[in-house]
Amino acid sequence: MCRHLAYLGEPATLASLVLEPEHGLLAQSYAPADMRGGGTINADGHGTGWYPPGSTTPVRVRSASPLWADTSYAALAGATTSGAVLAAVRSATVGMPVTATAAAPFTDGRWLFSHNGVVRGWPDSLAAAAAALPVTDLMTLDAPTDAALLWAVVRRGLADGADPADLLARVCADTERSAPGSRLNLLLTDGTTIWATAWRHALAVRAGPAGVTVASEPTDAFPDWTQVPDRHLVVARPGHHESHDLGAP
Repeated sequence: MCRHLAYLGEPATLASLVLEPEHGLLAQSYAPADMRGGGTINADGHGTGWYPPGSTTPVRVRSASPLWADTSYAALAGATTSGAVLAAVRSATVGMPVTATAAAPFTDGRWLFSHNGVVRGWPDSLAAAAAALPVTDLMTLDAPTDAALLWAVVRRGLADGADPADLLARVCADTERSAPGSRLNLLLTDGTTIWATAWRHALAVRAGPAGVTVASEPTDAFPDWTQVPDRHLVVARPGHHESHDLGAP
């Protein structure tokens, strides 16, 4: 079912965000707290995207290996600092490939995107959404997965100038209509703002003087995490975050 997080704030090492917290993504890769029936561990790959200082274009690394087994990532994470990060660990849905290109984050231009969840009835349930996309968008999918197709839909909307919050809300609503019962926690950032949906899966926000984190699960036991209600959309920046009701399914 995957786990993901996004961070904006004071520059921090990737290791301090992903590997070192008591219940960070490293711990969530082998001992997640809330998978909602979508597997037991997140061992089917991982990825991290970050914005180098002064850059509006992110750098990304992805792997098909479990996060705990990737010693090269541990070395990179300890030596890399950023004030804007999106990272994820993957639990592949049965029948979908386990490849590096299937792991989030997906990226295009200044954007980073992740999907935590599952689209019911894949691939038939998203056939209409796929048919509405330009052929070149389908030809450049990262992988034949529900998450990659959702990213293609989001990417097309962003390219057409859609407001990110409105776009994620619309993608959730449209997908729910065609694939009822789907879990659609979508996570998007451009390095200055985080947009995230909670749709049949857990999501939490932590905001403080150093920055803001939006994550599938709190990365530690401190009480300064706020659980996001189901079917809500979060818009977060350092020093500010707000939640919007997406309505009933």
